[in-house]
Amino acid sequence: MDVFSDLIRGVRAHGSLFGSSTHSPPWALHFVDGAPLTLCTVLTGAGWIVPEHGPPEPLRARETLVIRGPATFTFVDEVGTRAEPIACGEHCATPEQGGTRHRLGWHDPGGDAGDGRAATTLIVGAYPVRGEISRRLLDALPVVLRADTGGTSDAVLDHLAAEVAIDTPGQQVVLDRLLDWMLVCTLREWFDRPGGEPPAWWGAQRDPVVGDALRLLHAEPAAPWTVTALAEHTGVARSTLAKRFADQVGEPPLTYLTHWRMTLAADLLVEQETTTVADIARTVGYADPFGFSAAFKRVRGISPSEFRRIATTSSPAAERPGQRPGGRLVP
Repeated sequence: MDVFSDLIRGVRAHGSLFGSSTHSPPWALHFVDGAPLTLCTVLTGAGWIVPEHGPPEPLRARETLVIRGPATFTFVDEVGTRAEPIACGEHCATPEQGGTRHRLGWHDPGGDAGDGRAATTLIVGAYPVRGEISRRLLDALPVVLRADTGGTSDAVLDHLAAEVAIDTPGQQVVLDRLLDWMLVCTLREWFDRPGGEPPAWWGAQRDPVVGDALRLLHAEPAAPWTVTALAEHTGVARSTLAKRFADQVGEPPLTYLTHWRMTLAADLLVEQETTTVADIARTVGYADPFGFSAAFKRVRGISPSEFRRIATTSSPAAERPGQRPGGRLVP
């Protein structure tokens, strides 16, 4: 498994929202839930995304923005609009939260808003991003991410527009999956943009040697890997792999493996509350639970048992255990 696939596998849309802001301007929608990751795509019309702590970003037809939470944002017809924002949160709750799909003034997307301007059809996919695995991807993103128009995402937009235009059984599932597809395409195109600064692991995946080593570490993180064993599997000398890996990823292979194992262990400690620390240690490649606990504390700054206690009793808004002051996760 490649690194990107591993990090994004837990990021899934549920109960994606879509609405047509067809009231006569001015209008404003305030998304108050502060989801960790939100994808906004305009199919028709235009508007502005105004992040709580950032400059306004224009959003025109067939453009997409990804907003990283937990700060909230507003979608408005114009910057400085006179409209009183309509809160999208409690009334836009996903079905599992007891809410319904939100429709704001539904209108034929091919029509206008009553003043000659085209209706603005906005599709929003909110992503809960549960667990430390997905947070490694989240921490690599800016607050607002804009992908260039065109590319593979255009085909997804065509499917989205066709699905929104109908009302048929299974529509919600189709929209959610299309938004998942859209998110993957948007992130890949943003990481590959000219002059961009993607995380080190993104470019390293394409190196024929380092990429193979990363896939092995992610496919079998509990295996008793050594630099020599990785070198044999990738067909190069031990010294070549060690230097090439450190140059491209920013840390030695076994250091990367330790950090990845601790990320996996952090999620297991929370998701499997009845599983012992010793069993989790074996799951991530440690025969000795004491050695695992020492490694976990060295990387996370807290013991596995304490991490579990804090993570299972903290509110969602609380600081994640193992987080240093300043909001950055311990690697």
